[in-house]
Amino acid sequence: MSNAPSHLRYTKSHEWVESMSDDTYRVGISDHAQDLLGDMVFIELPEVGQALSASDECAVVESVKAASDVYSPLSGEVIEINDALVDSPDLVNRDPYGDGWLFTVKASDASELDELMTADQYIALSSDDDH
Repeated sequence: MSNAPSHLRYTKSHEWVESMSDDTYRVGISDHAQDLLGDMVFIELPEVGQALSASDECAVVESVKAASDVYSPLSGEVIEINDALVDSPDLVNRDPYGDGWLFTVKASDASELDELMTADQYIALSSDDDH
């Protein structure tokens, strides 16, 4: 089973959320997702200032195997994107929970975080995917 840090929250579509500070959250895709997709070759990120609703398509990750939409786990405004991914999309493969983060959102409704899965719940879901 892939790595799923316990301090993060997860979506069924394999995004993770990390609390950075008051109502500010960093978002990326899980180790499980990057493992299924394979070597990343291109990543299209949302625009800084873009307003998102929870479950909106907001980014695209392309690998040697497939292109996959990334969905916003929370409603809010994109306040930062990971520019390093433009030149090095493989950061998502090498460090999905660190240098491979995708964007940061200022949440408009932090209670949406309660709808997301814990690491244990996500691991159980991802284990089901493997069968």
